[in-house]
Amino acid sequence: MLIWFAVGSVVLTWAVFQSPMLDYRLVALGAVLPVLEVPFGAGPLHTLLAPTLVLLVVMLATSRRRLVRRRWLGLPIGMYLHLVLDGAFTLTETFWWPLLSRTFSPGGAPEVTRGAWSLVLEVLGIALGVWAYRRFGLEDPARRSRFLRTGQLDRAVMGPGGGAARGRGRR
Repeated sequence: MLIWFAVGSVVLTWAVFQSPMLDYRLVALGAVLPVLEVPFGAGPLHTLLAPTLVLLVVMLATSRRRLVRRRWLGLPIGMYLHLVLDGAFTLTETFWWPLLSRTFSPGGAPEVTRGAWSLVLEVLGIALGVWAYRRFGLEDPARRSRFLRTGQLDRAVMGPGGGAARGRGRR
C-alpha cells in the first residue's frame, strides 16, 4: 500500500502549503517510510515521536540554511501525513508511545488490518494520482523533468487558479 500514501501526502502538502520549493519527492518518501515496518506490526514509525524527532533533526541540521530546510521539511511532513492517511492515531498505545504506554498496540499495522479497504484506498490513490498529474501539468515534459530532478512543482500550478492550462511553458 504505497500509492495512497505517496500521492495523498503530495496532494495534501500541495493543498496546504502551495510551496514550489518543497521537495515533494521527500514528502512521498516520508509518507511511505512507515510501511517498512508493516511486516512487524505498527511500531516506532507509526508513533508521533518518529516524525517529531525527524523534524527536530531537520531543523537543527539546517540552521541558517533556509532553502535547504524548506526542501528537507518534506520528509517529516510526509511522515506526519502517513499517520493521518493511515488512521494511525486510532492505535492509542502505538501513536502516543512512549508517553502513554511502554508497548505498542497489539495486532497488525493499520495497513494490514483494514483488509479490503486497503485496496479501495490504493484505487483512490491511483485516481488522485491521475488528477494530480493533470493538475500539476506533468504531461509537459519540461515540468515532469523538473519534478523528477528536483521534486519541485512549477510555480504556475500553485494557487486555486493554477494548473496545466495556466502558465503553460513558464517555469
